[in-house]
Amino acid sequence: MPRPITDGVVPWPAAEAARYRQAKYWQDRAITEHIVDQVNRTPDATAVVDGAVRLSYSELLRRVDAAADRLTELGLRHGDRILVQLPNTWQFVAFTLACFRIGVAPVMALPAHRRHEMSYLAAHSEATALVVPSLVKDFDHEEMAALIAAETPSVQRVIVLADEVHPGHIRLDDLFAPLDDPDRTRAQWNAAAPDGTDVACFLLSGGTTGLPKLITRTHNDYAYNAQQAARVCDLDTGTVYLVALPAGHNFPLACPGLLGVLITGGTVVMLTSPSPAKAFPVIRAEGVTHTALVPAIAARWLDYQPEDPADTPSTLRVIQVGGSRMPNELAARIRPVLGATLQQVFGMAEGLINMTRLDDPVEIICGTQGRPMSDADEIAIVDESDHPVPQGQSGFLLTRGPYTPRGYYRAPEQNTKAFTADGWYRSGDICSQDSQGNLIVEGRDKDMINRGGEKISAEEIENFGYQLSGVEQVAAVAMPDPDLGERLCVYVVPRQGVRVTLEEFTAIMLAAGVAKFKFPDALVLVERLPTTKVGKIDKKSIRADLQRRLDDGRIRGTMTT
Repeated sequence: MPRPITDGVVPWPAAEAARYRQAKYWQDRAITEHIVDQVNRTPDATAVVDGAVRLSYSELLRRVDAAADRLTELGLRHGDRILVQLPNTWQFVAFTLACFRIGVAPVMALPAHRRHEMSYLAAHSEATALVVPSLVKDFDHEEMAALIAAETPSVQRVIVLADEVHPGHIRLDDLFAPLDDPDRTRAQWNAAAPDGTDVACFLLSGGTTGLPKLITRTHNDYAYNAQQAARVCDLDTGTVYLVALPAGHNFPLACPGLLGVLITGGTVVMLTSPSPAKAFPVIRAEGVTHTALVPAIAARWLDYQPEDPADTPSTLRVIQVGGSRMPNELAARIRPVLGATLQQVFGMAEGLINMTRLDDPVEIICGTQGRPMSDADEIAIVDESDHPVPQGQSGFLLTRGPYTPRGYYRAPEQNTKAFTADGWYRSGDICSQDSQGNLIVEGRDKDMINRGGEKISAEEIENFGYQLSGVEQVAAVAMPDPDLGERLCVYVVPRQGVRVTLEEFTAIMLAAGVAKFKFPDALVLVERLPTTKVGKIDKKSIRADLQRRLDDGRIRGTMTT
């Protein structure tokens, strides 16, 4: 039987929690209560658009409540965890809200995750159910879910977004079928709303120590996250927000994301691909005003020339860009080419969100990653001894505040490293700060690769390398890339007389069911790996060697020295 959800949640200190309540950052209400408020104000306004499907606020709530009812009929209860891997569809929105409605915590997996990641997440969270699509780009998610359910004792149900499902599985769309008495059901769930301190969902870390850690987000802190981001982004009932990045990411989910838009009364447009060829016609047809992108996608939008000039976006007011640092030169092109205000967003699923403001001068918008979105956010830039550095000097970013949790879920060992004794989160980012409080992100302290906004643990990749019998030592490092920001390169010391190839390395990962965005892009064979004075592998020297190889044009798949 799964352990209680409270077993492993790190609470805020009582004094801090009281302060956040007094300041009204925390309102002790479930996220769905804020959305029900909006249903009461504008029941007939359009809430969600997904292709030909258009749901008003009242219709969205009816489907949410229907799913809430049927999830409880299936045996799910307050405090259960459910692993969710769904594409950007209206069903993602309605199902997530149904979980919030009854106090079931969705664990937000990503569409690219495969059996390796999903098995771990199901086991670590002790998920009661899995929710997946069927076949997406020739990958059978339903079959994967069946295998995971068979090997994970806690998993009792597999729910599938498909017209037809395997015997014993449940059609997701059946959960949304109309109820006989929706008003009674609505009143029932209104009266049984979760507490603000209850877990709303689990987000995934981009951590460095193997597979992702679970980030606990409560109804109090995550509602404030979405509401405050909506205020900074100047959302209103006329906002039309395009969700083109995977909706399970914190950025398009609540920064302000679809939750911020629904709480404010705007319209959410779901799209399964951010490619400009698909996005531009939708932006034009729906009058999209806001969206969120990563730098690599923003670059594709800038370079795209639609066949029909009429498809060029004209309604866009704000393009948020985050996930990794955007080059200043690219940032400067957003307004002239796409006609929208760029809003740089630098943050983390662990909490702190920084944004440039819409009325900032161009040099701030294009040259910084913004400042904390809340007056209650605390940040410190410190040296290796945790002493504050002078303004303008680079250091390690620490943060805490009303939407930055105080620890990972069921991860005491990692928490002692990631959080200070007095609750500061060590983000791993190297930053400086200007006189107005804007941050300039200059790199990472943690051993992690940021591939187009997807975070990859070097340690996780290295562990796969050591499964190859011909590998004596392996080190994974970030490789600069003009499109994605970083790609992944592995340095390998082969055993004597053995030649290790990139294909062999990726085959091991493919067999383990690893998400393909984690596959190395290049492999370098070397006689030895450089070490520091204390005998650790010297990643700084490896990255310098890699840069020389890039400058010399020697990066071509598998290489030797």
